[in-house]
Amino acid sequence: MNTSISELIAEKIDAMSASERKAAQTLIANYPLIGLRTVAEFSTQAGVSSPTILRFVSRLGFQSYPEFQSALQEELAAQVQSPWNRAATIQPSRNGPTFPLMEAAIENIRETFQHLSVQQIDDVTDAISRNRARIYLLGGRFTDPIARYMAAHLKITRPGVTHLVGQESHWRDQLIDMGKKDVLIIFDIRRYQDSLIRFAEKAQARGVEIILFTDQWLSPIARFARHVIAGRTAVPSPWDSSATLFLVAETLIAEVTRKLEKSSANRIRDMEQLRDN
Repeated sequence: MNTSISELIAEKIDAMSASERKAAQTLIANYPLIGLRTVAEFSTQAGVSSPTILRFVSRLGFQSYPEFQSALQEELAAQVQSPWNRAATIQPSRNGPTFPLMEAAIENIRETFQHLSVQQIDDVTDAISRNRARIYLLGGRFTDPIARYMAAHLKITRPGVTHLVGQESHWRDQLIDMGKKDVLIIFDIRRYQDSLIRFAEKAQARGVEIILFTDQWLSPIARFARHVIAGRTAVPSPWDSSATLFLVAETLIAEVTRKLEKSSANRIRDMEQLRDN
């Protein structure tokens, strides 16, 4: 699988100029549609010059703006594929690995962590570990089990953790208690869930800091998120694999536990005492 443009940005952003970073941030926040517009329209929305957009595209390794747009169009087509569409393109493996899905999932994990920077992990860990912040977690039809799993661990390491469950109307009711000090962790992969997008927009309007776990094509929630972690999900199956996002979640759980080592140890000890009484 080719490296996605969002992965290229994560890989090269530290070497970009300030104006190129503005172009990158504008693209991530409006992914991928702003990149399919003209150079002039892209530059106007990013607040940079047209030559900056072309330097940004070159920085990502493209020879021209049309080549860059062609790559975005391929990603857009992949975004909207249904399980039925993908099933029609999967060829049976005769000479490859015994378990091609396993091999693909391992490669997804390797590629994701190659493009996931230490700074990203630190920034997300700091947000989740912040004192007095309330942490809310929510996922989509197939990713909510990861949100529930992460919430179960975080509840042990720190107070103020809530896994949002039930109907969308119930999530909206929780907004009344959410504010600028709080963090919302959302999991959303293709085909992206409209209810999650609506909720993220409302939470962002209240000043909530959003951490998005998504795939390499980026959920539209990226436009509302402070932090975006993109994991590879495509495997030779009609269904996307959440294995990579699960492992990224476990990595963050481990880092939060380490960062809150003293307080989490005391909290775990108190929990064990309560269980024994």
